Amino acid sequence: MICKTIFRVLTYLLVPVVVALLISNSVLIWLNTQRTPQCPAHQVNSEQPANHRENSAVFADLSAEEILQVRDYMSKIPGMKISFEPSSPPSADFLYMIELSLPKKEEVLHYLDGDGPKPKREATAVVFHGSMNIIKEYVVGPLPNPSYHRDVTVERYKREIPLTARPPYLGEQLLLGTFLQNVLKPVSTLLKESFGLTPSSYDVYYDNMPRGVKSGDRQTWVSLCRNEEGFFIHPVGFEVMINHQSTNFSSWHVMKVLYNGQYFNSLLELKQKYEDGTVEKIIYKPVPNYASLKPKKKPTGVGPQQYYVQGKRFSIKNNNIVYLDWNFAFGLNTLRGMRVFDVCFRGERIIYELSVQEAMSVYGSLTPNLMLTKFLDGSLGIGACAYELVRGVDCPYSATFIDTFHFKGTGVPRRLRNSICVFEHDMGQPLRRHFSEIVYNSYGGLANSALVFRTITAIGNYDYMWDFIFYQSGSVEAKVSATGYIASSFKLNNNFQFGHQVAENVTGNIHTHFLNFKVDLDVLGVKNVFQTKDMEFVNISLPWMPERHAMIPQLVEKQLQTEQEAALRNNAKTPRYLHIASNQTNRWGHQRSYRLQVFSNTGDHLPESQAEEKAMSWARYKIAITKHKDLEQSSGSLYNQHDIWNPAVDFSKYIEDNEPIENEDLVAWVTTGFLHIPHAEDIPNTVTVGNGGGVLLRPHNYFDEDPSIHSSDGVYIAPGTEESCDNNRVACLAQETCSPVLEPFTYHGFD
Repeated sequence: MICKTIFRVLTYLLVPVVVALLISNSVLIWLNTQRTPQCPAHQVNSEQPANHRENSAVFADLSAEEILQVRDYMSKIPGMKISFEPSSPPSADFLYMIELSLPKKEEVLHYLDGDGPKPKREATAVVFHGSMNIIKEYVVGPLPNPSYHRDVTVERYKREIPLTARPPYLGEQLLLGTFLQNVLKPVSTLLKESFGLTPSSYDVYYDNMPRGVKSGDRQTWVSLCRNEEGFFIHPVGFEVMINHQSTNFSSWHVMKVLYNGQYFNSLLELKQKYEDGTVEKIIYKPVPNYASLKPKKKPTGVGPQQYYVQGKRFSIKNNNIVYLDWNFAFGLNTLRGMRVFDVCFRGERIIYELSVQEAMSVYGSLTPNLMLTKFLDGSLGIGACAYELVRGVDCPYSATFIDTFHFKGTGVPRRLRNSICVFEHDMGQPLRRHFSEIVYNSYGGLANSALVFRTITAIGNYDYMWDFIFYQSGSVEAKVSATGYIASSFKLNNNFQFGHQVAENVTGNIHTHFLNFKVDLDVLGVKNVFQTKDMEFVNISLPWMPERHAMIPQLVEKQLQTEQEAALRNNAKTPRYLHIASNQTNRWGHQRSYRLQVFSNTGDHLPESQAEEKAMSWARYKIAITKHKDLEQSSGSLYNQHDIWNPAVDFSKYIEDNEPIENEDLVAWVTTGFLHIPHAEDIPNTVTVGNGGGVLLRPHNYFDEDPSIHSSDGVYIAPGTEESCDNNRVACLAQETCSPVLEPFTYHGFD
């Protein structure tokens, strides 16, 4: 009884003490929080206020309002009966796409440089004329109140475009799904017994591109997959070839069937032989979903985060970005993807246009779907597949995000939230540095902080991360990194001629990745030349000892004169230094130039003897230099994928006329990429590390010295100044502690 009394007394005494301690700790935490100021959202006391250029609007993507104005204008053209309903059948006249029509470069430059009128703002409208079996492109303008249109198809492509060159859209895909449901009913038992598939999962498949073997074909091999997350690596060994060339749905029919590596002329033939027991059967075996991206270990922490101690040093207004010495306009083209224009450094235009052009892959396989597959992502819409970026994963948590709008088979403008991100990034290494203890003690360096302009596109199975990076040294890097799911096929007869086994009955198929960029450099104007520099060893006699010789490297320079001479093939030895140069010189008498430094590990390009190669002929070249022409806007087209044998744009023709390129407005077309031989570590999906390529645009004698020496981020330490903040702001960083202001996490990607 005495013990119980003592326990109660202690309880009554200790509870108030514990409560008091909790309250005091909470107060201390609150007081400490109040003493720590919040980091500013924007740069304070900036030495370089953001001077945005209003004339950047000439490059701005179409707004949602402008898209609607063009759509409504096109749908009301007398006598044309153009529909914009996404479920329109192939026989209809369907308004498929609306995007900005870029004005001519000469007109834009006159406007930007202050002595010309503002170019008309116009749009391109693409119409699938099912009633006439052709596709037409119309220029519509002026915006914002369109009053005219003109057919520019022949002007742009030198011929009419057949309807079979159209990319797939919702109306056709809905019909294809209905067709599959109907034709697969007779083999429903086979599909259930062999693969565990039910009719509700017949629409889980991937299809080959191009669709056929010759111009005019629209024949698609459909490969059924298990209805699982990451179905791209769940093939089941059943493929069916469908002829859907006709705009009349009732004329569609099955041409061939593949089951467990055996070909059949019809589903009926397969059904009969399956029931007779004369076909080698697949027995359904449930497997866990090895393709799921759900973490196998519960996330318990957060990795390192980056925030802005003194606020963001870049500013975005409309489609113009200002960052330290950089100023540029930006956009996200529906077909091509990310692009920037009028890129100026320290007030001088360096780049007129830097843009993604195309992403191409060629596959090898034992099965017909991937055996024929040659993807040209630009025909499917790289920019239209730039979905919402995830804060803290796809981009740093503190990045600034931008929405984009597209009209591609949607009937209304589609808003892609947070599809671009912009952030300044500490690259984790110095841009330059040196420590000296010989004769003179000192340390000088500069942290490599750069601006990153990013989007990530998810086109079917593959995700590409596209970065344009702006460095304080005056360099710009365009790079791409690949991730996502590999395309796969059902393993047959333990044959690994075209890849490795990566999962149960799954082969990861060998394929190439070729990526193409357009680099329209304007080095001190539009009168430029293309130069190469390299080295060779020469044997010289020593001046002070003539009887002795030494092999030493010397500089080898050359100026190329024609487009064909400047088309540098992938399979040939290429000079290591490639330059777009001005005839103006720097302080030391050397031509001011920008160097194109390519990072690439591509596989072999498709042989030119193949008919499909013309649609991807840009991939022949590591770099090709052409004279600028407004009608040579892109290395590919919307139609190249589905009429790959007779492409609307054959890049090699840009070079065929072999125009002179000395003192001309030059464009560099740069190809990079990598060979992918899938392996076990591509499951569940491919990592970005080591999978990519890019091109670095570097000043070469453009300046008189490295421009980053003028950066306010520079650090200099001499003996006795180790703790001084005069030339080392980092030394005072502890005194500038602030708590980051974090935006709430949101995600709308499934809206």
